[in-house]
Amino acid sequence: MATSTTITVSGMTCGHCVSSVKEEIGGLPGVTAVDVDLESGRVTVDSEAPLTGEQLKDAVDEAGYEIVA
Repeated sequence: MATSTTITVSGMTCGHCVSSVKEEIGGLPGVTAVDVDLESGRVTVDSEAPLTGEQLKDAVDEAGYEIVA
């Protein structure tokens, strides 16, 4: 079942930041689209199945940023 998840990521300041976050989250299994709004820090992830918070946290950490609770 397709699902959409929205998170807020802190620390992104430029297009390179957006690319890093998109690349890491996009590499998660089942992810079909990643939309990043740099201004608000909101990241919407479309995937074939729900992703766990841990999967998202690890991907964002790997990109060098953190999820705002």
